[in-house]
Amino acid sequence: MSINKPPRHLNEMPYRCPICTNELLLDSSNKSFHCINNHHFDLAKQGYLNLLPVQHKNSKQPGDSKEMLQARRNFLEAGYFQNLATNLAITIDAYTTELQSIDLLDLGCGEGYYTRQIASFFSDKKELQLYGLDIAKIAVAMAAQKLPLAQFAVASFQRLPYADNFFDLLIRVFAPSNTDELYRVLKPSGLLLTVTPGPRHLWQLKEFIYLEAREHETETPIAIGFQALTSQRLHATITPTAEHRLALLQMTPFAWRANDDAVSAIKERNELSIETDFIITLSKKI
Repeated sequence: MSINKPPRHLNEMPYRCPICTNELLLDSSNKSFHCINNHHFDLAKQGYLNLLPVQHKNSKQPGDSKEMLQARRNFLEAGYFQNLATNLAITIDAYTTELQSIDLLDLGCGEGYYTRQIASFFSDKKELQLYGLDIAKIAVAMAAQKLPLAQFAVASFQRLPYADNFFDLLIRVFAPSNTDELYRVLKPSGLLLTVTPGPRHLWQLKEFIYLEAREHETETPIAIGFQALTSQRLHATITPTAEHRLALLQMTPFAWRANDDAVSAIKERNELSIETDFIITLSKKI
């Protein structure tokens, strides 16, 4: 896998201080960044930057655990959501034909599956500079190890540590966000590609957990300052192994509602076909 666009040198990175919002500059050591107020942030050995100060954390180790992230990686790399990853890449390709290169940020990148898939799709099509952000330090470290040419950061979704009007495209797959921040970091006419659950998403898992399973709301509101370009529904059926069913459960909010009996029943089913249902919405900054 390769990224055609030569990676920016570290002193050209668009980072800004998560504490005072001033520009971050690379130290002479090439191992850390600082702002004019002398706030310092070290590069990890894997190459990512931790821009989540202690005062912005809601817990000691925000985000998923190492075990959960490895289970997520195993599930995704088994190809169950490959149709979604391919659809995202095709959508990006179709709506960026006039761009010779793309600065792209994967919000809530996790261990980097979708970032890698997009990099692979565009390896001989278009120049990319890929960035990824997640609140989980372990996830970002895993992503950086797999895709060292991308630029990953640990940071809050509420305070994106990037310069104004920098990105051509943001992708957000089931990730939280701050609309004002999305608008701020996108270039004029920049694109926002969002994935939300469709009405039947993981219906068969829900039936194990809830007395009365209900469909997801299909309404996808377009944020102020954005114009909808396209919206599509991507529906399919997968048949994960017992191990992958449990990994899928841990990837969802359902895990918090599933009692031991429900988890056992999901695991012990001989075979279980599960619907996947995604709403993919592309909008433009106006």
